[in-house]
Amino acid sequence: MDYIAVHLNIAPFSEMAAEIVEAEIADLGFDSFTMEEPVLNAFIPQEQFSEPNLKVVLSGFSGGEFEVSYTVERIEEQNWNAVWESDFEPVVVNDVVTIKAPYHKGLPLTKYNITIDPKMSFGSGHHQTTCMMIGALLDEGRALKGKALLDMGCGTGILSVAAAKLGAGVPVHAVDIDPICVRSANDNARRNRVGHKIVTRCGDASILQKGQYDMILANINRNILLADMSTYVRAFKPSGGSLFISGFYTEDIPMLVEAADKLGMDVEYTRENDNWAMVKLVTR
Repeated sequence: MDYIAVHLNIAPFSEMAAEIVEAEIADLGFDSFTMEEPVLNAFIPQEQFSEPNLKVVLSGFSGGEFEVSYTVERIEEQNWNAVWESDFEPVVVNDVVTIKAPYHKGLPLTKYNITIDPKMSFGSGHHQTTCMMIGALLDEGRALKGKALLDMGCGTGILSVAAAKLGAGVPVHAVDIDPICVRSANDNARRNRVGHKIVTRCGDASILQKGQYDMILANINRNILLADMSTYVRAFKPSGGSLFISGFYTEDIPMLVEAADKLGMDVEYTRENDNWAMVKLVTR
């Protein structure tokens, strides 16, 4: 799948202004964002991109507290892995889990070793949110054993693989809306010898069935989390469950916690890393 990168120049730039722009254009189908002052980079599958719709949304900022201009770049599928391979260094989480590429050899062994080939999918282990989510799984310890677990928005399947290796119940369910991610998660599960422990499905939260899970991992983004949180809660077993969410900034925590509270969930803890956040929520 080819992507479109829209580089939005915000003047004067502020993180708050960038977040406002991100929130306004997210409904157009943009599925990931990066911030490089004074630019907000927004990414969208090419077939979903509508420049006329983008112009309509951005026109709303004209004459306001800041102005927004943009350029458009087409990113071909084959470019992603080339960039990833040139930059990917092994990652060690809590001195317990090593995340590496297939071509990394001779690394010191940790208790758990995960080999990931992203194939254009998000989740090499480098991003702060992925590291925090894996750290949360490690902290669960024995509480993870045998639990019915869902990895929502699985990307490369790195969290599913980690959960399977750490003893989550079989099968771990890995769901993503992008078929490339589903194939990537399948490949990585087999590569890490846990293919028999992971079932992948292509779709969004609407495919989740009621009363299935003890734990749900959702490392996605704020807007999708807000839209789908009620579906996640319905997917917990009647005895309740734990929801681990990430993919958003620290300043987004209050609105997500407020939404969770209305759905009968309390905060067990929050974590932060370079302004990225992770929250563990539990049902009352």
